[in-house]
Amino acid sequence: MNSIITYLMLYNQYLLKQISQLLLLIAKHIPLKQWAFDDSHSPEYQKFKVDKLPKIFIPETVDYQLLLAYYQHKYGKTVKPIKHKSDNPIYETIVCPRCGAPHQYLYKNNGSKGQYLCKVCNERFNETNIFNRPLSLRCPYCGHILVPKKDRKHFRIHKCTNTKCSYYRQNLSKLPKDVKPSDKHKYKLHYIYREFTIDFFKMDLHALPKQAVSFNFKKFNAHIMGLCLTYHVNLKLSTRQTAHALEEVHGIKVSHTMVANYAMSAAAVIKPFTDTFDYKPANILSADETYIKVKGIKHYVWIIMDACKKSILGYQVSDTRAVGPCILAMRMAFEKFKTFPGKALKFIADGYSAYPLASQQCKLEKGWDFDVTQVIGLTNDDAVSTEFRWVKQVVERLNRTFKSSYRVTCGYGSEDGALYGVSLWVAYYNFLRPHPYNYWKPLNALDALKDAENMPAKWQILIYLGQKTILNMQQTRVV
Repeated sequence: MNSIITYLMLYNQYLLKQISQLLLLIAKHIPLKQWAFDDSHSPEYQKFKVDKLPKIFIPETVDYQLLLAYYQHKYGKTVKPIKHKSDNPIYETIVCPRCGAPHQYLYKNNGSKGQYLCKVCNERFNETNIFNRPLSLRCPYCGHILVPKKDRKHFRIHKCTNTKCSYYRQNLSKLPKDVKPSDKHKYKLHYIYREFTIDFFKMDLHALPKQAVSFNFKKFNAHIMGLCLTYHVNLKLSTRQTAHALEEVHGIKVSHTMVANYAMSAAAVIKPFTDTFDYKPANILSADETYIKVKGIKHYVWIIMDACKKSILGYQVSDTRAVGPCILAMRMAFEKFKTFPGKALKFIADGYSAYPLASQQCKLEKGWDFDVTQVIGLTNDDAVSTEFRWVKQVVERLNRTFKSSYRVTCGYGSEDGALYGVSLWVAYYNFLRPHPYNYWKPLNALDALKDAENMPAKWQILIYLGQKTILNMQQTRVV
């Protein structure tokens, strides 16, 4: 018995030695960090990258009388006032904005161009001095003050205009040699920071819907409403086809407008339940955006899903492809975590710059610190794409599934209709649709749906759960 234990211990030591040698081989010959995509480091792709946060400079003022006393104590000399020439005087109203020194201690630093130099604190200033501002943004590479350049819909663009900045010099050296000086504006060379003018983290994601009704049916009943939702959502029929099927199969004459009203009201009531449900998500999320048509105009649907459990955690409908809806979709998804996983979270997206910019704002406003892994291209040409391609394909398949149900609608008639149409489909996908991944069962099992005999009954139960959620939200807000 002792000989067997001794042999196993020796064999275990041998295996540990082999593992250490393999790790040493990997560390020497296999790079642990590989470029995500060689083309992404080209200067043509620089405009899609998000720069790091700027330095915030808060000026601190001092008292010139204390400085004069300090110089007298340390050096044993007094700082004498300046004798200005009579033909180039400094007006008595001009004082140093930093230490408050009067005009007797001020130079005209560059003649008549408007810059002054304080002899006491050695501060250069003019009418637009930084000490007249509450704070200033500085370039993290050269410390130069950022200049506001453009105002967009949701943010203001600040730019470092220093031509000696190391960031600018490095990007300038990457340009092809045959680029003309007049074409340099086509490349992103200077440091840029986007200051958001709207706080997307104070918007209410769970606002009570205006379309919520009491469902007091005058002509029909709740079962007929469940039938309308079953044909319209589950079987992917348009509102006109749904009305036609109800008349041909069940002998029920319902107009397509009534079917649309039923769908809108049900979506408005079920949406709070879908958005606040505890999905217990995993630490691998996949994000993507696809387009839809609203009154013939292109709109976008942002979707963030659990790549392991396949549930949709966050979604937004927007008329632009800006970063604001992306932030709201991230908020909706991240609020599903009871404890945010931080760096353990693997967030997979495509190469669109809205995702790293949104992650930067999440870290700045909410402290959600995570890395965005961007899978670029359609083929596995690099280590990142090879490792995370399957995660990106999960949300791509989800987009195709959504599009198959969306195409029959020929687009939406309003932005509210698009939002509630997508939310109704998300509720069906998360709670009612059978999935092969889960052995042809819904992704999230609800105890209330176990005794439901058919799909119209399940829709009625979902509406009941949504009404309970809205009631709890109202009571919470009143308290």
